[in-house]
Amino acid sequence: MADIDNKDQAEMDPADMEDVEEVEEEETGEDEDTKARQLTVQMMQNPQILAALQERLDGLNGSPSGYMESLPKVVKRRVNALKNLQVKCAHIEAKFYEEVHELERKYAALYQPLFDKRSDIVRAAYEPTDEECEWKADEEEELTVSKQEEMKEKAKLEEEKKDEEKEDPKGIPEFWLTVFKNVDLLSDMLQEHDEPILTHLQDIKVKFSDPGQPMSFSLEFYFEPNEFFTNTVLTKTYKMRSEPDESDPFSFDGPEIMSCTGCPIDWTKGKNVTLKTIKKKQKHKGRGTVRTVTKTVPNDSFFNFFSPPEVPENGELDEDSEAILAADFEIGHFIRERIVPRAILYFTGEAIEDDDDDYDEEGEEADDEEGEEEADEENDPDYDPKV
Repeated sequence: MADIDNKDQAEMDPADMEDVEEVEEEETGEDEDTKARQLTVQMMQNPQILAALQERLDGLNGSPSGYMESLPKVVKRRVNALKNLQVKCAHIEAKFYEEVHELERKYAALYQPLFDKRSDIVRAAYEPTDEECEWKADEEEELTVSKQEEMKEKAKLEEEKKDEEKEDPKGIPEFWLTVFKNVDLLSDMLQEHDEPILTHLQDIKVKFSDPGQPMSFSLEFYFEPNEFFTNTVLTKTYKMRSEPDESDPFSFDGPEIMSCTGCPIDWTKGKNVTLKTIKKKQKHKGRGTVRTVTKTVPNDSFFNFFSPPEVPENGELDEDSEAILAADFEIGHFIRERIVPRAILYFTGEAIEDDDDDYDEEGEEADDEEGEEEADEENDPDYDPKV
């Protein structure tokens, strides 16, 4: 057999010999790639190697180039002068934000009559006139006359049907509950047992600190009389720092929330949704008897928003409390900046659609770029779709 193989190899065309060598080389290369991948997997599963790698990467992150250390003493002296100028800039920036806060307070007083009227309509204290209710849709939203008539007739039938089932609703039912449910940041906080309570929420107001006082703002939640608690207003106050920290002035980037305080809720007996009762069975080690123990434990609820973790005087918090406060600050800022000023747009969903449109545009741009790449490949005479 060996002679036959040698003979066949001797009679094989030189070109065929090259093909055999190329195949062998490819197979060898594939084996090496496989071994390399297996070695990589084994290394990544080794905690000591991972730790060493992470330590090395951490050392690379933000590592100075060493240029500053190499500068002559006289140049370093001038750099210090520039840093002192930067500190002065931070203090001027703080003054700027103080004036912005004053402007916010000024214009909040101008907005408030409009927000009060909004509240009156929502809670049926005021019925808007026909003129106030007339709304001209954008050109893109306008429909044909026949379509409008069809929709009017359909709406009329639905209204008649609703009138037969129940009395004419007052104001705008579940206005703020709908706003909360339409916003992911807030809906994530809501539990099913919170919803019946929030149907009684009539208004949310933002109050800014008085002139000359430390910068802060309060959120005031107004409730109609209800069976759940006796409070008519629940408040949440956020205290802010509006000047650079002397120990780290370069970190200043405008006012930041430093702490927040809620308020006690005077729950009606048996209606506190922030607590729940659980029963546990305990077995006596000696006698073997079993008893049932009832315990009251915290329960997930939107109304935990009014009982935030307290920030100690030294400012040190555990990780859980720090995460809760970070989320709390974000929610408080969002309610102040977006929800209260644009509540009707979050009720209808238009504000949410605007946010979604921003993301869609980015996606469309990415799709267009991919489409252009595909078109270029198809127009390329050397393009082979199999490769």
